[in-house]
Amino acid sequence: MKYRCRFLILWLGLGVLMLGLFFPSGFLVQAQDTDTPVPTSTPYTRPQMALDSYSLNVSAVRYGEEFKVIIRLKNAGRTPAYNIQALFASTDLLMLYNGGVEAIGNLDGGGTTTFEQAMTAAIPLFTSRVAVEMTVNYYDAGGTPFSEKFLLYLPALVSGSYAPAATATPTVFRQARLVILRYQTDVEPLQPGTLFTLRLTVKNAGDAPAQGVTMIVGGGSAGGGGTPQAEGISAGSGEFTNFAPVGSSNVQLLGDLAPQATLEADQQLIVNVSTNPGAYPMRIAFAYRAPNGSMLYDEQVITLLVTSLPVVDIGFYQPLTPWMAGQPNLLPLQVVNLGKRTVVLGKLRVETEGGSVENGEMLVGSLDPGGYFTLDALVSPISAGPLTLRVTIEYTDDFNQPRLIEKTLSVEVTEAPSEVPPETGGLPPDGGTLPDGEETFWQKVWRFLLGLLGLDSSRPERAPVPGEATPAPLQGEVTFPGGKR
Repeated sequence: MKYRCRFLILWLGLGVLMLGLFFPSGFLVQAQDTDTPVPTSTPYTRPQMALDSYSLNVSAVRYGEEFKVIIRLKNAGRTPAYNIQALFASTDLLMLYNGGVEAIGNLDGGGTTTFEQAMTAAIPLFTSRVAVEMTVNYYDAGGTPFSEKFLLYLPALVSGSYAPAATATPTVFRQARLVILRYQTDVEPLQPGTLFTLRLTVKNAGDAPAQGVTMIVGGGSAGGGGTPQAEGISAGSGEFTNFAPVGSSNVQLLGDLAPQATLEADQQLIVNVSTNPGAYPMRIAFAYRAPNGSMLYDEQVITLLVTSLPVVDIGFYQPLTPWMAGQPNLLPLQVVNLGKRTVVLGKLRVETEGGSVENGEMLVGSLDPGGYFTLDALVSPISAGPLTLRVTIEYTDDFNQPRLIEKTLSVEVTEAPSEVPPETGGLPPDGGTLPDGEETFWQKVWRFLLGLLGLDSSRPERAPVPGEATPAPLQGEVTFPGGKR
């Protein structure tokens, strides 16, 4: 029984296998393809500003003439653009009236808008077209910022040839050009706190007159874009850290200046007390109008040197004793630094033409503010009377240039007392009788020399004065007291 069941199961398995080989479709369930839905997202949209067109209200850009650029913008996006703003910039053109910023507002998707921008040529034109860069800034509804840049090319006429020339000879463009030929100050050198006058020599080196010339010391700016305006000059933004105007403002009206003509302009200034020694550039600007009425602006730079010289006093540190001629006399010199900073001085020297000087030269060195230096010199005047002493101090300034401090002192010299009578002083010319009085040093020397030579070196007797009675010689015996003869 057991084997029969196994045999039956085997035959059933073989039967099922045979059915599967001959009828495969009867036992397989075919899967049917079904479309699986793909999740879709909302497409992102944004505003997109585009340049639709632009044109000029004139045939071409001319130097010195105002014109307008007519611009048409389009929102190529599907959503609105908010707070649209157009900014213009150019190296050849000036933006008028709005500073080159045009507020357009909002623009719906697919919408267009037209606006104008006034301009003028800032400089003479030498090309047939000029470029203007336009930047358009805007936002979407969510506040996301966007920016687009466009480059506009405008037709232009070369300056000096506004109309087609009938001949091949081009028209020469005439223009004024102001330059500073030279400048000087009435005080030399300039020091902190110095009040001085700056004189400028200005020349019109161009071939056209400069009208209404205005000089701006320290630099500034000129506006107006070729349109005459009273407020077209700004001079308050200059540099006045080291030099400031005094007595008048830094703006001066110089008038008209013909071609190749010159004029003098003065400006009173003061050096700031906090200015350190050095070389400082100063901006000088000239604003004027060309013959066509456009405003021109030239700026130049000059250099002013500021140094700080030592402030010293040369005198005596004690009262002078009376000076005598022919004798060495003490000169108590003293040098005091009266300045606010330390100075380094060189050689101190004392000189005079009326005598000789000993110990009259010495190196000073560094002196602090309020410090002093003394020198004791010996001066031997030749003669009595006023004696002039020349005291000099050598040093090097802030620009390494040798300089000299000089002062003249006057001393009164008296005559020295004489040991020999003024009328008959000295030795007798013939070695004869000495006059009455005390024997001098030279008389003693003379008698000493006579003794060395074996001659009479005794002191001569007193010579009789004319008219004086000569005592008679004694005759006979003379008896002295005490019985002596």
